[in-house]
Amino acid sequence: MAKQIGIDLGTSNTMIYLKDNGIVLRAPSVVAIDRVTQEVIASGTTAKRMVGKTPGNILALRPLKDGVITDLKTTSMMLHDFFERMDMTSLFSRPAALVCIPYGVTGVERRAVEDATFEAGAKNVGLIDQPIAAAVGAGIQISKARGAMVVDLGGGVTETAVISLGGVVQSNSLRVAGNELDIAIVNYLKQTRNILIGDMTAEVLKKKIGTAAEDIDRGSMEVCGRDLRSGLAVTIEVTTEEVREAIKEPLSEIISMVKMTLEETPPELSADIFDFGIVLVGGGALLPGIDRAINARTGIRVIIAKRPSEAVCMGLGRMLQSAKDFSEFVKYKVK
Repeated sequence: MAKQIGIDLGTSNTMIYLKDNGIVLRAPSVVAIDRVTQEVIASGTTAKRMVGKTPGNILALRPLKDGVITDLKTTSMMLHDFFERMDMTSLFSRPAALVCIPYGVTGVERRAVEDATFEAGAKNVGLIDQPIAAAVGAGIQISKARGAMVVDLGGGVTETAVISLGGVVQSNSLRVAGNELDIAIVNYLKQTRNILIGDMTAEVLKKKIGTAAEDIDRGSMEVCGRDLRSGLAVTIEVTTEEVREAIKEPLSEIISMVKMTLEETPPELSADIFDFGIVLVGGGALLPGIDRAINARTGIRVIIAKRPSEAVCMGLGRMLQSAKDFSEFVKYKVK
C-alpha cells in the first residue's frame, strides 16, 4: 500500500509526517550539490553546516525563499533525497503527498510545488493552504461558524489568517519573518560595533538570547566575527538588549500586519477573536515575549500553540489520519 505523507515545505525547515508514524523528518531546507555532476552531496542538517564554507565545486543552496520555490529542480532534488532517506519510494510504490502552501500564492507558484513533489517521486500530490493546516495543528475547530485568528511566524514569511466555516475570511502575508530578524542582527552589529557576523551566527544569537520584551533579560553570548576596520577575526560579547534593539523594527512590522488584519476583519468575527484570542504558530512563536508584544499592540489575548514549530506539520498529519473529516479541503492531483 502506498505511503501517505504530509510535507511542511518551509523556507528554513522541512518536516515530513508519515501517516500512522508521526513526524519522521525535521531538516533544514538546504541541499548541497556537486557543480559538475549535478548530484546531491548532502541535504538537511549536513548541507546547512556547509553554507558559506564550500569549495568552488560544491553549491550549498536554499531552494525556497519567502515561502515559495525559487529553484524547482533543486527543490525536487532535495525532496527526493529526503524521500530516499526515509525509504518512502521504491520501484513498486510511491507516496501520496499532502503539501501545504502559503495562502494566496499564484498559480505558477502552486504548480511549482506540485511539479517539484512529483519529480521527487510522489504519485499523488494534494495542496492545502498553510493557515488551514496551522489551525488544525493548533487544535482549532475550523469547520465551526466561529472566527479564529492564526498567526504563522515562519522563516521566510509571516502569515495572518482569520478562519471561519472551514475557509480563510481575511488574510495578509509579509515577507518579514525569522530570516529577516537574523539579517537585522547582522546589520545592527555591523553598524554599531563594526563587526561582521554570519547569518547562522545571528540565528544562534536570536535563539539563545533574543527577546521581544524589555523586561526579559537572557544574559549575553560570545560570538566570533570579523572586525571591519582591521579585517581580523575577533570575539565579542553580545547582550540581550542589543539583540532586542536589532530586531525591534522587523518585529514592529509583523505586529502592524497583525493589527491591520484585525482592522479588516468583519465585526462578528472580531468579537469571536476577542473572546478566543490570537493563536501563534511557527518557529518565531518561540521568541520570548512575542505574545506579550502582540497583546500590548492589539489588546487581544495571545495563545502560543503547543509545539508551535510543528503545528503546520501536525495539522497535515491530522488531515491524513482523518481523511473523511477533511476531504472537502484536499483535492489530489495524479501524475
